[in-house]
Amino acid sequence: MDPRHYVAWRAAQELESGDIVNLGIGIPILVADYIPKDRQVFLQSENGILGVGPTPPTESQDPDLINASKLPISEQIGASYFDSSLSFAMMRGGHIHKTVIGTLQISQSGDIANWAVPGKDVLGVGGAMDLIVGARTVIVVSTHLTSDGKPKILPACTFPLTAKGEADVLITEYAVFRFIDNQMVLEELVDDLTLDQLKQITPAHYEISDHFRMVNRTEYLTNKQSMG
Repeated sequence: MDPRHYVAWRAAQELESGDIVNLGIGIPILVADYIPKDRQVFLQSENGILGVGPTPPTESQDPDLINASKLPISEQIGASYFDSSLSFAMMRGGHIHKTVIGTLQISQSGDIANWAVPGKDVLGVGGAMDLIVGARTVIVVSTHLTSDGKPKILPACTFPLTAKGEADVLITEYAVFRFIDNQMVLEELVDDLTLDQLKQITPAHYEISDHFRMVNRTEYLTNKQSMG
């Protein structure tokens, strides 16, 4: 099981019919392939399109149809195009209902650090700051640990911040947390991990929700099989 795809599938379950949603780079772009078929969601890309569809098959890809990650996309019926200034006006003006965005680190109070690693070259922040402060709901998606096994969910971020206290939801391959009054609350945990094991890889402080539940990944695997 690719944890990135599981995270993207779980994030897609947070979207509702009528939502205008921006997908960031990395794991978020995978969300387009997992939106439930009974929901009409309008995906926006900051390079200037509203109405992004799922990833097209290789034989149907158009090199002029790409998202902000420069990856091929399809169009929904009624898709529209616009320049970057209008795209950022949508983001800054509160017209995006939800954004799904990746992160390098996230703190227990909902601080997000996703644009720079100290000591490494910085290509630019892109639209991350605009999205995080402009979207009505911020859904952060990430693998729980770095590629070398270091925690990403911390008491306080050590990387430069993108925004302070703006996260609403955090989804990893193991758990779903919500941020309520700047407090991190655990709502879901996959059933192949125990609460003790989760704590060992999560230095941040969190409470356990009154509605906490254990989940399995059967629904995700069934979805993957139906997609072929």
